[in-house]
Amino acid sequence: MKKIISLLLIGLVFNLFTSQLSIAQSTKRTVSQAEILPAAYRTEVYVPLLKGKRVGVFANHTATIGRKHLVDSLLSLGITITKAFGPEHGFRGTADAGEKIENYIDPATGIPVVSLYGKKRKPTTEDLADVDVLLFDIQDVGTRFYTYISSLQEFMEAAFENSKPLMVLDRPNPNGFYVDGPVLDTAFRSFVGMQPIPIVYGMTMGEYALMLACERWLTPKANEKHDYYKRAKNSADTAFHFQVIKCANYTHKSKYQLPIAPSPNLPDMASVYWYASTCIFEGTALSEGRGTDHPFAIFGHPSLPNNLYAFTPTSRAGAKEPKLKDQLCYGWNLYADNKSILKQLNNQVQIKYLLDAYQAFPDKEKFFLVPKAGNIQFSSFNRLAGSSELMAQIKAGKTEAEIRKSWQPKLEQFKKIRKKYLLYTDFE
Repeated sequence: MKKIISLLLIGLVFNLFTSQLSIAQSTKRTVSQAEILPAAYRTEVYVPLLKGKRVGVFANHTATIGRKHLVDSLLSLGITITKAFGPEHGFRGTADAGEKIENYIDPATGIPVVSLYGKKRKPTTEDLADVDVLLFDIQDVGTRFYTYISSLQEFMEAAFENSKPLMVLDRPNPNGFYVDGPVLDTAFRSFVGMQPIPIVYGMTMGEYALMLACERWLTPKANEKHDYYKRAKNSADTAFHFQVIKCANYTHKSKYQLPIAPSPNLPDMASVYWYASTCIFEGTALSEGRGTDHPFAIFGHPSLPNNLYAFTPTSRAGAKEPKLKDQLCYGWNLYADNKSILKQLNNQVQIKYLLDAYQAFPDKEKFFLVPKAGNIQFSSFNRLAGSSELMAQIKAGKTEAEIRKSWQPKLEQFKKIRKKYLLYTDFE
């Protein structure tokens, strides 16, 4: 395995030191072997590479060192940051899901922020004119339709196409301890699913970035530039081309607890754990729980049997206009302690509730949301599922076991690809 990785990663610089770890405000402490720390904490590993450079940072509110934002920490360490880039939910993480954000000046730092979730999704050559090095640091949750991995891909493409060195500060994957779900058919490619991976892909952002680059899943120009630097090993003009800084003490057996809610509608670990299984309700008539205390752990509809769990989605921060707002709904409340949820999930994408909801829904013709254009083939449900197969299976009355069996061939193919790019001990 070491030989395979070394051949694939020629020209990629990995710093394997894990003994010295930094925290906010340049103070230091002794870190126990069991303590998991994101790469951002290891400032003495990567800050020297940023000294004297004009840095462009793609980050949001999850990019922290302790309780301090990465950008604030880097500024205090003398790093020059000329540009910040923000993904879905914005640079500070307060915008609603899908809310379009314009460019602005960050009031806390005075740094120009370019929104990459609105009119455009990748930096332009003009955006990068005053940048020497690009830095990526965002907490992912490990599901295909959580759009930060799509943002990562397009940021990588912009970096490679414009010959800008890119550094990814890795963070643990809170759902990185299993792989499951249908694999995306690239005919259904969209921003909620760009590559042939399952719903839960069991990789960190750093590992996923390696797979994107080495499997040549980027744009032709980006692939060509990356191939050139791999052959050259190092650019004559830069210290590195593409670098992943690893987390400390993380493995794919870890059950990492997020210290910060990654987005407004994933407020706790219950929502993070259930998200892979219940986000797909966004493509149905049912509320997926936005506008409740426990999004993605609560879901239902007014027309379901009234002996089920009752709830009413309301307008609130992060969900100003939730589906079925102010309507009394009946459905399921799966909120529980983390141990109970993990036992119920059993390292699988749970489709039991999807099948139960479809069976209980009185008007099945209206269960799946139809696009305005009228073509159900490319509905939001199919884009989230990754193909039209799951919808067809549900309508045909296929059992959970039959549906799961249909996933296995492509899942096994993906697992073989995934293994090549793991930076941390696997769960199996």
